[in-house]
Amino acid sequence: MVVLVTGANGQLGQAIQSIAGNYPSIDFVFCSSFDLDITNKENCEIVFKKHQPKFCINAAAYTAVDKAESEPEKAFAINVTGAQHIAEVCKSYNTVLLHISTDFVFDAKFEDGIAYYDSQLRLPLKSNKGLVETDVPFPAGIYGLTKLQGEQAIQATWEKHFIIRTSWVYSQFGHNFMKTMLRLASEKTALSVVADQIGTPTNAVDLAEALVKIIQSCHAELVSASHYGIYNFSNEGQCSWYDFAKEIFRINNISINLQPIPTSAYPTPAKRPAYSVLDKTKIKAVFGVEIKDWEEQLNR
Repeated sequence: MVVLVTGANGQLGQAIQSIAGNYPSIDFVFCSSFDLDITNKENCEIVFKKHQPKFCINAAAYTAVDKAESEPEKAFAINVTGAQHIAEVCKSYNTVLLHISTDFVFDAKFEDGIAYYDSQLRLPLKSNKGLVETDVPFPAGIYGLTKLQGEQAIQATWEKHFIIRTSWVYSQFGHNFMKTMLRLASEKTALSVVADQIGTPTNAVDLAEALVKIIQSCHAELVSASHYGIYNFSNEGQCSWYDFAKEIFRINNISINLQPIPTSAYPTPAKRPAYSVLDKTKIKAVFGVEIKDWEEQLNR
């Protein structure tokens, strides 16, 4: 069973590589942007013709959230046109597509202990466990918009797809919040971190394991055509970025003057979701994915 992975040098791509040896029945083909440029349709066709994958994990993405505000064309080329190309070649080769998306397709609010989305319509969330797959997306910036448009391009192109929305991904690989906090702690004696944005950290290796679980279920024909679509995945629980940083320092026995601040005190080019906790009921029910708390997996 050949599983082709795009974006192999990214954080998730490296996380998948770290567990690939645990699955000898799967022939993983890891393609970096140099091996497979998803913005180049001809390049996609050549790679798919060579490897004939049964599954494709599209982990390639433009993820520079703030930079996207000044580089919308580049973000669109990778997150929308690239996703379209992958969906088209997957359709040509009858390849099941697993596409990674983001909590940034939402711009939910969290006030007075109540979560809702769209500040004017004040539409309540459909689940008290967080955002569900059928909540209406309201991206606030270019990155979130292009990721949503990428989802829509896939949905309009190829029915055999799983779109996995995730949040706050970190690991020992690549660039992420955890590694940034550890680096800053080695350089500074005090840090201020935003405390009014609520979400859930996701261990990239846990996400990689969940993707393999989906692939195994499909290969064993334990799912039907009705199961294709959008799914949420993150670890369980919720916290603020301040809480996340505090736990990172606690686990690593780092003493630092850590102060909580509001989003307004740390302006960025791109607006961040104030609330992006994802409800995982669907992926647990359909694929039997077991999800652990974010604190436990951060400690691991």
